[in-house]
Amino acid sequence: MIVPVGSLEQHGPHLPLDTDTRIAAAVAAGAASGHDGTAVAPPLAFGASGEHAGFPGTLSIGTGALTELLVELGRDASRDWESMLLVNAHGGNRHAVDVALARLRAEGRRCAAFHASPAGSDAHAGRTETSLLLHLDPRAVHLRLAAPGELAPVGGLMERLRSEGVRAVSPNGVLGDPAGASAQEGERLLAELIAGCRRALGELLALEPAHA
Repeated sequence: MIVPVGSLEQHGPHLPLDTDTRIAAAVAAGAASGHDGTAVAPPLAFGASGEHAGFPGTLSIGTGALTELLVELGRDASRDWESMLLVNAHGGNRHAVDVALARLRAEGRRCAAFHASPAGSDAHAGRTETSLLLHLDPRAVHLRLAAPGELAPVGGLMERLRSEGVRAVSPNGVLGDPAGASAQEGERLLAELIAGCRRALGELLALEPAHA
């Protein structure tokens, strides 16, 4: 079983609120293609997005609730599926995913995660995500509204992002610059993500069942 994990949060003035969910679902579907006996669940559309609460439209269930949701989902899925792969496309979900997997593995369940973030990508609503959405659904991208946001490396911004939220760091909600985004680049990036997810799926399926 593959479960896409996304979010509903602002992605600057030019991308849809469900950008992360669309990306997670596309990666999961691509990775599952050709794997007999592998199913893709409907995506989890709400995640841990509290840092984006300063922007209208953002809906977050928080890290604690997302952790419990993933744990209960993993427990129930194990009745019918030998393993579960979470495909996460929102960085704010990472802690919940990691904690949930640790608990499920401690209970003897076979599970893993693939975090869908291309190597060298910008952080949020920049060129990477804009390119991916131009490939997946160009009608959902409003390029005339696209503008650069905070360009500093996100690693140096994390403390402020956690304590003050994205709006305090970037008034337009963008961490990066969407300039230069294209559907062609998005197609390439999606292919790379799918290939990485397929490897993660193959590694998970090759494991001996945790209860063996």
